[in-house]
Amino acid sequence: MPRRDTLETSRKRALWRATHRGTKEADLVVGGFAARYLAEMNPAEFAWFEALLEEQDVDILAWAFGTAHPPPKLDGAMMVRLQALDYLAVPGRR
Repeated sequence: MPRRDTLETSRKRALWRATHRGTKEADLVVGGFAARYLAEMNPAEFAWFEALLEEQDVDILAWAFGTAHPPPKLDGAMMVRLQALDYLAVPGRR
């Protein structure tokens, strides 16, 4: 019988995946986004975030920095939120 994850467990797993991407830059962008917004995401937003986690770091960073257009399935309000980059912690800045 398959295990049924609770939403809390799924969010914890997504946070771990967001902060352990493989590159420091992606850890900061994707992990920072997750740390700021994950707890308040509704089911549709969480599904978007899980789809984002399946993408390559180089693509996510290009979309976040606006150097490439995201695919239609990821474009929209959540991508705009990711592109704001206002969730990043900058050392020495308050």
